[in-house]
Amino acid sequence: MDERERARARARAKAARERERKKRVMRIRIAILVILAAVLVVLLILVARLRKNSGSDTADTAASAVSQVESTETGEAGESEGIPIDTAEETTPAAGSREAIIAEAQTKALQYDYQGAIDLLNTVSNLENDTEASNMITEYQTAMSSLVATSPYNVTHVFFHSLVVDPSRGFSLTDDNSGWNNGTEGFCEWMTTVDEFNRIMDQMYERGYVLISIYDMVEETVGEDGVTYMTPKEIYLPEGKIPFVLSLDDLSYYHSYDGRGCATRMIVGEDGTPTCEYVDADGNTLVGSYDCVPLLDDFLEEHPDFSYKGAKGTIALTGYNGILGYRTDYCYRDRVDLTSDQEAWLAIHPEYNWETECANAKAVADAIKADGWTFASHTWGHIHIGDVDMERLQTDTEKWLNYVETLIGDTDIIIFAHGQDLATWTEEYESTEKFQYLKGQGFNIYCNVDSSQYFVEYSDTYMRQGRRNLDGYRLWQAVFGGDDKTSDLYDAASVWDQQRPTDAELYDLM
Repeated sequence: MDERERARARARAKAARERERKKRVMRIRIAILVILAAVLVVLLILVARLRKNSGSDTADTAASAVSQVESTETGEAGESEGIPIDTAEETTPAAGSREAIIAEAQTKALQYDYQGAIDLLNTVSNLENDTEASNMITEYQTAMSSLVATSPYNVTHVFFHSLVVDPSRGFSLTDDNSGWNNGTEGFCEWMTTVDEFNRIMDQMYERGYVLISIYDMVEETVGEDGVTYMTPKEIYLPEGKIPFVLSLDDLSYYHSYDGRGCATRMIVGEDGTPTCEYVDADGNTLVGSYDCVPLLDDFLEEHPDFSYKGAKGTIALTGYNGILGYRTDYCYRDRVDLTSDQEAWLAIHPEYNWETECANAKAVADAIKADGWTFASHTWGHIHIGDVDMERLQTDTEKWLNYVETLIGDTDIIIFAHGQDLATWTEEYESTEKFQYLKGQGFNIYCNVDSSQYFVEYSDTYMRQGRRNLDGYRLWQAVFGGDDKTSDLYDAASVWDQQRPTDAELYDLM
């Protein structure tokens, strides 16, 4: 065999060895793929079990490992260290972890609770070596040093009733269009529409208003004599921010609201937070943000800096039709002292059970409090507190304590109905018999209705504040009546719902 033939033989042998090597590599790769596939199945099972049992961060870690295995095997180059962006899941930091502490501190700082944010950051492990956390502490200390005090005497208090979702029903005509339907005048005066509420919140936010709790205005201490004493308290916010208090009246969804395009009751949503049921014009029951509580929650989720330290509003409840849309009063239970509306409601709800109704109402009230809201008395019977005698006041208060406070928990706030107060402007407040009685029942904060920008009064034993009605009456007066008492809050003409009637007689009774 000459040299040429030997070279060709060597080439054939080399080619055969290369083919054999490639076969071995292919068999090894197949074996690796089989093993990795088995590992992937195990990891997927682990992820499913962990998420089902605890939803912990371990599951997310396993899921990340799965993604890495998939990325490595398929050869895809993700934008985040080999993990495709569209497969990476957003995870919630574990409670108590550094990431959770950082996130909570950032939220507190957004809501002007810089000291609370600093206290949290000081719990970060190995803080001296954590540049981010240390820098945040320095930043918040600087921000806190620049806060400006606002006197509680310069805090305005605004309030709403339940909102009108469907103006065509809330401000409706008679069936033959010959005149206004029964109740239309009241709805035009007292109610605000969903769109109007949202515009008011938007404009107040743009003007620098920040929602505070009424308790941020007062320091309450109990003396050795057992009496609660009240001391004014300043509110500290960045320069240009304006604190205000918000309250809601009559969140009981009275029978008189039926069919008028309002929410029908409060419920606990699937996520555990309070929301509303609403029956539309076709009779469909819908769940969502159909009244002030969930609407404000939605707004604060987008604008956390609209709230001071997470403050929400105060909800003033009567009791004679129950609370929060639940028929919890004794008259439904005992079938006594019933109005025609109550009798009609019971007639179409033969399944009604008072204990169940109370339990459901309490669950909703608990969720509302957990959400940051507070409750107040609006008197059981929505009474004219300045006009009733002492016997009527005592009877009414006992009913409220027995059939409302037992469901919502203790409160020391009373918000008077009809814009009245328990004393005239010429009377010395603390010396009146009605004040002495209500103070003895545990009430320390008293609110009336006052159209002025600020009305705040303190004594040793009470705080008193006027509230401004942001309703149809105020809107009509500002837009058409030449009497704009809300220009510091918003532009009434741009807030006005164009579906409202403009007839003057519908707005001049308040």
